This record gives sequence, C-alpha cells and structure tokens, in this order.
Amino acid sequence: MPQTLTPLDPDLPTLRGDLPAALAHPADDPLAELDRQVDALVALGVAAVAGLAADDLRAAVAPLRDRLPDAVARPSGAQDPDDRVPFVLVVPADPNDAVPAMRRGGRHGVSVLGREEATGFRPLDDVAVPAGPAYLLLDVDTGSDLRGEAPATALEVVRGRGRTPLTMAEGIALVTVRPDMLRPNRCFSLLASRDGSKRVPAVWISERRPKLGWCWDGNPHTWLGSASAAGRLGADG
Repeated sequence: MPQTLTPLDPDLPTLRGDLPAALAHPADDPLAELDRQVDALVALGVAAVAGLAADDLRAAVAPLRDRLPDAVARPSGAQDPDDRVPFVLVVPADPNDAVPAMRRGGRHGVSVLGREEATGFRPLDDVAVPAGPAYLLLDVDTGSDLRGEAPATALEVVRGRGRTPLTMAEGIALVTVRPDMLRPNRCFSLLASRDGSKRVPAVWISERRPKLGWCWDGNPHTWLGSASAAGRLGADG
C-alpha cells in the first residue's frame, strides 16, 4: 500500500483552521443539525473547494429542508445505535482537497492516495448518487458489526439488508461533520467506490489523525467495519 501522504494545501488556509466551538457538537433537532452541518462545511472550507460560496451552498440545501423531517422519521436500519448518524450533508469535491477537513482533535486528515488515484475511484454501477452540488445521506451506520469481515463479504451483507454502501466522498463528509464517529478500532471501509481493481477505500486513524487510504477487498481487519446508509436524498427527491 502506498504511504505517500497528501499534505495540507497551503493555498486552502480555511482547511487548516479549527471548527468554531459553536459548531462542534451535533444538534438534536434535524433542521438545526442541518444548519450546523452547512455552517461547518463553510467554516472548514469544504464549500469553497467544491466551488460554492456560502450562500450558494445554503441555496442548494434549501430544497432538502422540507424533506428532511420525514426522511429522518423513518425506522433506522443501523445495527448499533452507537454507530448511527441520522443524516450527513454531502458536498462532492475532489477527495484530496476535502480530506484535510476531516479532523481528530487538532489534527487534520491526510490521504495515502495521490490526486489522480483518488479521483479514479467511481461509484459502483448500482449506487445512484444524486446530481447537484449537495445531497443528504440518510440513516448512516458506520458498520462496527462488520469488523472482521472482508469488504467483499461485507458488501453482500450490506446489500442483503437493503442498504447502500458509502462512497469515498460520503465517508469524507461523514468524518468532516461528525468527527466523533471515527473511533479507535471502529473505523470503516467505503465499499461503494472502486477503481477497477480490488482496492477498497477506507477511513481510519493513524498517527492520531484521520487517514484516507485503501485495503484489499479480500482482507478482513478487526478494527475496520463497513459503513452503509438507508439511502440518498437529492434536491429533486
């Protein structure tokens, strides 16, 4: 596995800053939590690297607000309540531009994937990602119950539960808006992104910081589960 790390880009200083304390903790109310996630993505510079001004992102998210209460009211398919996040706002961007917005304490995320490598990972054919600058990933499960299962096996389990695996962009978004969900020995693979090889991207903790890397789809790890979600919600439904 390559070990060259992608450093923080000095031209993106907003990705080097800390999240304001007021945005550090999730809100119980879904609409308040959506606002918190929007503000966090703006404050951390994710909107900027995706080519969106703050007002552009808020306008893109506006159609999702009306659909959010019904979406989060559905029964959860998460296996462990401690692994569940009701929703994650995803703003697709170049993976290596977005990775530094992941953080663990004061340490920002890094990637072991080169820029061209990372952009070579595409969603699986049966994974429909909504068009547009932003969408919601619903009823997210970080998949700790799938620790010790090879990604190839875990993908069959996720599909058998009627759920969808996460893409690389979605895993980065999850750790960005909910850094508390990346925990020692409870990290996760992102089964929905593939590059035509047997590599499966994953996010884990290394040197006390989040790291985007990959593992072989036939190799199990006791500390690496496989994240999934109930579905995705775009501005057009």
